[in-house]
Amino acid sequence: VRLEESGGALVQTGASLRLTCTATGETFDVAWFRQAPGKEREFVACVNWRGDLTFYVDFIKGRFAISRDSAKNTVHLQMNTLKPEDTAIYYCAAAPSRWPATSSSEWQFWGQGTQVTVSS
Repeated sequence: VRLEESGGALVQTGASLRLTCTATGETFDVAWFRQAPGKEREFVACVNWRGDLTFYVDFIKGRFAISRDSAKNTVHLQMNTLKPEDTAIYYCAAAPSRWPATSSSEWQFWGQGTQVTVSS
């Protein structure tokens, strides 16, 4: 399984961005994590392999939305009303050991990440 993230950018507070994770290989549950400078990698959201079940971390509920396009084998993270504290490298991950898996150690495959920077 190979994962590739895209869509990261430098934006202003209040802007929106859509991140894309493109997967090759088998179909798995997919998650988005993020890691800010000097901080641990943290869970953001995940979607199951069928695309009909999602799970979010509490602090982004209502601002971010995860979805998948099974035909294109892509998973999107729509991020709205961005804040400076959302600045981080965003990673997609696949093949968790359970549902929902919110620890990075529970995910088997990882992409290289895409940088999101929100200026104040």
